[in-house]
Parts: sequence; C-alpha cells; structure tokens
Amino acid sequence: MKKIFQLLIILGLIMTPFFTSAHVKWFTNVVPQKETIENILSPLFMGLALTAAIVLALLTLVIPRTSQWAKVKKLDDWLSGFRKYSRYILKYGTAAALILQVTNGTLFAPEFHLTNTIALILTWAAIGFLLIPHHFSTKAGAVILLGLFVYVTMQNGLFHMLDYGYYVAIIGVLLVGSTKLEKVGFPFLYLGTGLSLCWVAVEKWVYPSMSLDIVANHGVPTFGFSPAAFVVMAAFIEFVVGYLLVVGILNRVVGFVVTVIFITTTMLFGMTEVIGHFMIHIVLIIFIIEGVSFYNPPIKLHKTKADQFVFVFLNFIFVLATFILIYYRFA
Repeated sequence: MKKIFQLLIILGLIMTPFFTSAHVKWFTNVVPQKETIENILSPLFMGLALTAAIVLALLTLVIPRTSQWAKVKKLDDWLSGFRKYSRYILKYGTAAALILQVTNGTLFAPEFHLTNTIALILTWAAIGFLLIPHHFSTKAGAVILLGLFVYVTMQNGLFHMLDYGYYVAIIGVLLVGSTKLEKVGFPFLYLGTGLSLCWVAVEKWVYPSMSLDIVANHGVPTFGFSPAAFVVMAAFIEFVVGYLLVVGILNRVVGFVVTVIFITTTMLFGMTEVIGHFMIHIVLIIFIIEGVSFYNPPIKLHKTKADQFVFVFLNFIFVLATFILIYYRFA
C-alpha cells in the first residue's frame, strides 16, 4: 500500500501540466468561444470524471494509514509548531501581495488595472493598516480591502470575480481575528480557495480555445497528448485540487504539490504569473502549516470507511456536474 501511494503521488507530479492553475485570461487575447455541452461531455471527459471519483474515494482508505507512518507523524509535529504564525503569514503576506500588485499598476489580478486615484490611495491605506501589528488595524485594512473588492466587482461583474473568490475568504479571516468567530476563519479560507480553484478549472472546459492558444503560443509541454485532451486533463487536475481542499483530504500534500506547480509556471509565464499567484502561494503555505487541525471536513460526517468512500465518489460527481451547469448557464 505504501508503494502504491508513493507511486500515485509521483505520477501526479509528473503528469501535472505546468499551466494547470494558470488563469487563462491572463495569457491570451483569443476571443472566448463557448464549447457545446455535447463536446464538453466527451468520452474522455466522462472517463476522467469516473476515474477521478474512484481515485478520490480510494484516498479515504489510503490517507488514514499514511498518517500513522513515523516520518509523517514527525513531519506533522514539526509543521504544527508553526501554527502560531499562520495569521501573521496571512496578514503580512496579503500586504506583500498588494504591494507587488499596486507597484505593477494592478489590483487583485494582472487583468485588473488600477487607474482610479482614490482606489490607488485606498490600496496603499489597506497595505499600511495591514503592516501595523494590531488586530484593530488588521480589521481596518480588511474593511478597506473588502470595499476595493466590491469596487472591482462592480467594474468587472460578479461572474468574472468568482475566479478570485478566495480574496473574500482572506478578508473574512482577517476580519474575524481576535473575535469569537476566529475559529471559523481558516475553514472559510479552505472553502473559498477550493471553490475558486474549481470555478477556474471549469473555464478550461467551457472555453477551451483560450487554453489551446496558450498551449500553442507558450510552448506548454503536453506530454505526448493532443492539445485538446491535454487541456481537459489539466482542468481536471485543477478541479480535483480544489475539491480536495473543500472536502478535507490530503491538504498538506496538496498545498505542497500545488505550490511547486505554481513555482514552475513562472518559467513559462514570468512576472505575470508571480503577481497573479503570489497570494495563492501565501494561502497554500498556510494550508501546509495548518493541515486540518481546525477544520471539521465534510468527510468526517461519515464514520465508516465504506460511507466515506461512497460519499466522496458521489459528491465529486455531483459537485462537478453542478459547477459545469452553473458556469455554462451564466458564462
């Protein structure tokens, strides 16, 4: 079982495409063309969906055993020692991300250019408040950040901003710090980040032409697969990562793997990738440190291994179908 688990991890790293978690809108000017639902639900798509559901369900049987390994326990204990710094990492990491963005004339993402003088001033004000080591100052910075997010949403539309829903989760964590609701902050961060990753993944299925343009013009390796099949698989990997964060399976490993992926993408996409995903790096570092120490994941509602297997299998299919239908309807 140990060798099988290690093999799965290695295969996942090898087969994970470099642009899996890239926001395709940042790197292409191709006019989006919606794919037909018949072509989206291709035999390849259906086969991968079934395979992913089975593999995820099997993880409910494998992960508890790996957590008993001596080396894994030692690593968990070592990482747990950094939990006291998690909120500081998020607070100052958010400030650093905003500084990186604003000095490059953007806010939240490379596609949102910061041209309004008042918005620019408020962004620097939010940065200043976040850098002050006091929870009242942190809340002030979070309130300003929330106002800026609403402003950008009004400029670009709610549907577009769902790609960056994790910022709402980040703001929520900053707001509830040192309050009675502090314990719900990080679970909300897990949920918000996971759902954002799932949402962005669906874009690659509904608008594959943009991803195909990136593959063609940025030299993205397809590992011998056709570009169309590669895009479908890349989106599945990203969707699965988001789902794992929401359900509460393998969070520390997922955080590490995805962080490595994001670092490698800078070799293809450069500074745009750094600016766009710096905040995600901060969040994933927190995931690596925290694990599921504070999180009562949905899978824990089911006590037996058989129930957990069935829950993850059916829930993944349901969540996948729901995301595709909602995105396709409103895209």
